[in-house]
Amino acid sequence: MKLTFLGGAGTVTGSKILLEIAYKKILIDCGLFQGLKELRLKNREPLPINLKDLDLVLLTHAHLDHSGYLPVLIKNGYQGKICCTAATRDLTEIILLDSGKIQEEDAHRANKYKYTKHKPAKPLYTIEDAKHTIDHFQTYKENIWHIVDEDLKFKFLNSGHILGSVFIILDVKGKILVFSGDIGRIKPILLHQYKYIDKADYLIIESTYGNRMHKKISIIDELLKYILHTYSKGGILIIPTFSVERAQEIIYLLSLLKRRNQLPNIPIYLDSPMGVNTTNVYFKYKDEHTLTTEDINSMLSTVQLISDINASKAVVNDNHPKIVLAGSGMVTGGRVLHYLNKYISDRKNSVLLVGYQAEGTRGRALLAGDTEIKFFGKYHKIKAEIFKINNFSGHADQSEILEWLGHFITPPTLTFINHGEPHQSQALKTKIKTELGWDCTVAKMNNEYYLD
Repeated sequence: MKLTFLGGAGTVTGSKILLEIAYKKILIDCGLFQGLKELRLKNREPLPINLKDLDLVLLTHAHLDHSGYLPVLIKNGYQGKICCTAATRDLTEIILLDSGKIQEEDAHRANKYKYTKHKPAKPLYTIEDAKHTIDHFQTYKENIWHIVDEDLKFKFLNSGHILGSVFIILDVKGKILVFSGDIGRIKPILLHQYKYIDKADYLIIESTYGNRMHKKISIIDELLKYILHTYSKGGILIIPTFSVERAQEIIYLLSLLKRRNQLPNIPIYLDSPMGVNTTNVYFKYKDEHTLTTEDINSMLSTVQLISDINASKAVVNDNHPKIVLAGSGMVTGGRVLHYLNKYISDRKNSVLLVGYQAEGTRGRALLAGDTEIKFFGKYHKIKAEIFKINNFSGHADQSEILEWLGHFITPPTLTFINHGEPHQSQALKTKIKTELGWDCTVAKMNNEYYLD
């Protein structure tokens, strides 16, 4: 067996892991690179494999950095199945259609305003490409083994990261390989806690927060603090929001604050077609989260869901105090840019970041205290206040990762640490070796690793 990390190694984007067995090639996750330009350019590079020889794709969850390259895979010749849970299929469909739409719009805008070196600029893939991709999805239930052939089977276990997210366990002729994907929090806001695994010959684990601990603070109190602070200035609170999981968590907390009569009397909007569709998917899979019917009804009465573009323009142009949740969570695109275009240069307004901001994204620039950011082909002065709540993260921190690892009965032969920026992965490697005594290595992009 051989592992090759084609993405997600030394970075938190573009997750792709190729497993080659003597007779099969399997791809675990198929994510899009985001953030730094040198990473985004990798999306245009062909994968170093003949896609017609690829036998199977297994998907841990729907997030763009794990699923967003799938339409390119299909467009370039992959003809097999994409295996995942039912909720992951539904969420990935929403995410890929939105991604195709944004890429079409970005290419159109770049050509219209001539701020591109490419003539013409072309989208990486289109809405139609995304639609063709969905036809390849096949869904599987969690907690049971699924037979591929007499020597190969796989199992999905809940990872508690987003709806439908799973750990992937592969049994290859009795050798057990575990792929963590993204590991959720030990006490998620909306989801059931992750499952434990007791053995693996080889473990591939994420390290997004491998060098830090989430602060022990009340998220709902922090959220209320920034709402009231912005309201006291007569301003608008803009929350760049990941449409999957984060938007639903924030809406839930806002509904709790409303039930407690703690919110000011201002409108709250979720201005994101993808966020609206994702919220409906959450309500569809009622057994896979902890929301009650009362919670759902309260959420629907708290936030106005905006999909229509004309309604969105009206909300953007309304200068009265309000709270707006809009994609994307790292400010890489989407409707949030239209709000920032109008409001980021006014000191009375606030921007609240509620998730991980990858290197090279506009969200990371806001966190770093940059005085301006570029979008729509020009620079915008940053005068609005910038805030961050780290504890919204859907990723386990270092202590939670170690807690999950502590349930293995015996150490894996080798643990690969990936999906983290270099200092995060190295810190987690040191911690695992020191506290658990395990043999582990930090995965490197495009390196080949042979397994016994």
